[in-house]
Amino acid sequence: MSQLSMIEVNKVFLAGRLTQDPELRYTPSGVAVTTLRMAVNTTFWGKDSEKREEVCYINVVVWQKQAEKCVEYLRKGRPVFIEGRLQSRQWEAQDGQKRTTIEINANRVQFMDWAEDRAETASRETSVSPTPESPPGPEESDDIPF
Repeated sequence: MSQLSMIEVNKVFLAGRLTQDPELRYTPSGVAVTTLRMAVNTTFWGKDSEKREEVCYINVVVWQKQAEKCVEYLRKGRPVFIEGRLQSRQWEAQDGQKRTTIEINANRVQFMDWAEDRAETASRETSVSPTPESPPGPEESDDIPF
């Protein structure tokens, strides 16, 4: 009998709103890193047939050029779609206690439409080129499928 191996997957997709403005900093080697703090709401019906809402607060870490774009274009309250992976990080706090957090390491951050900001977003979209993680738009591809 052959031994079965387990497939391991670490992939996360989230859509939510930023709870504060993005924070940009640079590593000692000069790499840009931004922390996005977001809330993801889940609505469900309780046993008493009451509609309930649960909020999950999540930290998302974004790197390099994409990190700089997030700081440039995102603000508290903006909706975003995140694609990435879970990551565990440990450190020692000032009180000497070891701390651990689970956060999302983003591969892709997509700025979602915000009704009050449509005109401004449309004008920005014309000046922002896609990041290497995003697929080219129809006008940028030679292989149009129709």
